[in-house]
Amino acid sequence: MTTPIGPSFIALQVRDLAISVAFYKDVFGFTAADRNPPGAVVFTTRPIALALREPLRPLPENGPLGTGMVLWVACDDANAFHDLIAERGGKILSPLSDGPFGRFFVASDPDGYAITFHTAQR
Repeated sequence: MTTPIGPSFIALQVRDLAISVAFYKDVFGFTAADRNPPGAVVFTTRPIALALREPLRPLPENGPLGTGMVLWVACDDANAFHDLIAERGGKILSPLSDGPFGRFFVASDPDGYAITFHTAQR
């Protein structure tokens, strides 16, 4: 019998790839890989790669995407990162709080994906 091991790659389908990639780079501060497959941009995240991609099937035209999905992304300092995203015009959905993985907050991307950023535990 075989069992799942765990996530090895995460891709979010977005309505407008160029707008979303610019937002993830300019507001969230992600760095895109030098080479990307057609219709997608992979960011240099670790330990699991995160990508944005054109839809594989039609997406709803309106409303937030990813409702019910929770994506946690580690950062060096949630307090400082919260302030940086706010300064860059990002939308903060929940204030800084303490949770199961340390200090965290939730921000939104252009498609309404709620991304939870937390201070990495070392």
